[in-house]
Amino acid sequence: MKAIHMPDLTRSGKEKASQFEVFKDHPVLPSSPPKMSTPVFWLRCEKKEFERRAALTPTTTKKLIDAGFEIFVERDEQRIFRDSEYEAVGCKLVENNSWPSAPTSVPVIGLKELPESTDPLPHNHIQFAHCYKRQAGWSKVLSRFHRGSGTLYDIEFLNDASGRRVAAFGFHAGFAGAAAGALALAAQRKDEALGLLTPYENEAAMIDGVKNALGGSGKGVKALVIGALGRCGRGAVDLFRKIGLDEDDILKWDLAETAKGGPFQEILDVDIFVNCIYLSSQIPSFITHETIAAAGKQRRLSVVVDVSCDTTNPFNPIPIYNINTTFDKPTFPVEVGAGNRPLSVVSIDHLPTLLPREASEQFSGDLLPSLLEFPSRNTSRVWVDAEKLFKEKLAEAVAVEGL
Repeated sequence: MKAIHMPDLTRSGKEKASQFEVFKDHPVLPSSPPKMSTPVFWLRCEKKEFERRAALTPTTTKKLIDAGFEIFVERDEQRIFRDSEYEAVGCKLVENNSWPSAPTSVPVIGLKELPESTDPLPHNHIQFAHCYKRQAGWSKVLSRFHRGSGTLYDIEFLNDASGRRVAAFGFHAGFAGAAAGALALAAQRKDEALGLLTPYENEAAMIDGVKNALGGSGKGVKALVIGALGRCGRGAVDLFRKIGLDEDDILKWDLAETAKGGPFQEILDVDIFVNCIYLSSQIPSFITHETIAAAGKQRRLSVVVDVSCDTTNPFNPIPIYNINTTFDKPTFPVEVGAGNRPLSVVSIDHLPTLLPREASEQFSGDLLPSLLEFPSRNTSRVWVDAEKLFKEKLAEAVAVEGL
């Protein structure tokens, strides 16, 4: 299939009409130019390896189309939802990774960050960009928007009137993170490293798979979840319950328990530690190389799951690792000294893709009300606030990059 070069909807009416006339027989593009009042979204493919989720599902695109939107969807064999599922609800399919040729007036929506590049970004992008907390390369990412005059609406910072995120993968991130931690523990008990993680068809399949890996049940395993009152923490606790951990063996910590400041000895006394906090400022480290060394052979801790994945954040409260792990290499071995039991870290930054269909449906459904307001983004508070934050961060990046 040849690349589709859509006309620029900002040009004159006569020129637009003539360009659409050229494509009038194309099976994807409309035979006449859409009304300028027709709201549009372009769902791009995901380029991150192993990522199978989607920001828009066939369910939500159907609701957007019913509300008067036009939805373009890039073909994508990696996505959990088949192209035919989108086509069946009225989406217009376009070539994989063809969004750079879309009119700059068409908003592009995706999930994970774009591949590294220096190309200017002239579109409005709705996505997780992971560049507002000065992560590695943050200013270079934002400089692309500066050079292209595009706008980033970072999904992580779309908040409702109470300051709560309108849509997040938190619950499924915690649920999948706890599952990965349990699988890593099971492998470690066999003196093996955890191998390739593949997405599960549904939650029931994940629970069965984890229980089987642990010999039929998680009973006897002890876990600590920090951030247990949030969406992510609740997901982790839910998974531990469903695989059979006793309630007393699931330590649920939040602000009250961590107020004294780390490092925390209690982390060393469980099998699995799951970090689910939302980091916004510097805090004392939860665990360090020094506390691990001091515990020596008395340490019970075998697996750390950093669901928060603030790996390159200068305030990372788990400074015992420095890389993100991946689905094909899920764990990173921590230096523990000769003769001590092994300790591994799971730091995958897109854990919910282990349950791609369920996670996508939940997330996209939560995002839908805000997407319906996007055509009024100049007055809709969610979008106004997101653009204001973008401009603040962009100004910081411009200063750092000397643009």
